[in-house]
Amino acid sequence: MLSIPGVAVQTLLYESANSLVYRAIREADKEPIILKLLKESYPTPQELVRYRTEYRITQELKEAGVVRVYDLQKYQNSLVMFVEDFGGESLTIWMQQRSFTLEEFLQIAIATTEILGQIHSANIIHKDINPSNIVYNPETEQLKIIDFGISTQLTRETPTLKNPNILEGTLAYISPEQTGRMNRTLDYRTDFYSLGVTFYELLTGKLPFETEDTLELVHCHIARQPVPPHEIEPKIPLIVSQLVSKLMAKNAENRYQTAGGLKHDLEMCLLQLQQTDSIEEFDLGKRDITDRFLIPEKLYGRESEVDNLLAAFERIASRRSPQPPLINGASCDSLSRGGAPVPAQGGGGSHLSGSEMMLVAGFSGIGKTAVVNEVHKPIARQRGYFIKGKYDQFQRNIP
Repeated sequence: MLSIPGVAVQTLLYESANSLVYRAIREADKEPIILKLLKESYPTPQELVRYRTEYRITQELKEAGVVRVYDLQKYQNSLVMFVEDFGGESLTIWMQQRSFTLEEFLQIAIATTEILGQIHSANIIHKDINPSNIVYNPETEQLKIIDFGISTQLTRETPTLKNPNILEGTLAYISPEQTGRMNRTLDYRTDFYSLGVTFYELLTGKLPFETEDTLELVHCHIARQPVPPHEIEPKIPLIVSQLVSKLMAKNAENRYQTAGGLKHDLEMCLLQLQQTDSIEEFDLGKRDITDRFLIPEKLYGRESEVDNLLAAFERIASRRSPQPPLINGASCDSLSRGGAPVPAQGGGGSHLSGSEMMLVAGFSGIGKTAVVNEVHKPIARQRGYFIKGKYDQFQRNIP
């Protein structure tokens, strides 16, 4: 058991792959607190930096809906964080004990949306919204968002392609662009997708995609449409089901663009339910007006080149089924057809039956990488591999 001077540790609340969370009492003033520490006895320098970053971000957020942090102390070879305990439990625990009525769901959804809007207003992307990171006390009706361990203070970032087992975030709730396989940058709207999955689970008691295969789950987030909530649970009003589906749109441009717009629609649903005991359909997103200049992210003028790459991939995948296809991508700096994929003669001389090689050539900065990255999505579907290498123009001694 954890032993810290001046603190009486009571019970282990939660254990994840990286952290241990305890409920405790601060002996000096008998104040209930939460202790969060890294699970590893000898954490890496990167893990320690991430923990300090989480403490700093949480400390800077003064919003009432964000859990407060009191202190960060050294503990043996690790760090322990002292966090506010307001008597709540995570929605994950509450869902195991009870089901929420539609009115309770709407009240929780409105409170969560309001807090998320405050976080986004502070230019922070949470990146791990899920029921275990939303803590609720039904007696006081207090709700707070916790765990800013992978949050970022950038307005947007470009996620890198990683093994799905080491992706940042909780895979069952992760947005398509956060998988690194959408060829799109990541901004605050990734949290709306994760919030949509959370709402889906609160309403239906199920996740939209239930599979143990990590790559299949990634592909589901990217390409498959979940069964609408009202088809799983007929008591769910159609407009509430449509609202959740809008949050879970594959492209960020089709989701809600602001927490204020989402909150307005949720409040409309709650008002109708309280007044008439039913919720009639209305136009979603009427108040969803963003104050940010957002350009839709898609490739323009490269439709034929992308089609050529995808067609080649489908040919190889169908010939080599059920073996996973191995894609060899090449990027040249010589000019050839303005960045268009050029099929190499004779299948690239490979000894593999039915294999092909395609070369994408063009001036530096013309967008070769963006074109090639479009094959990430079908590769996930076929459980294929994407191998990438880069030779820097000015640092040629670094492979």
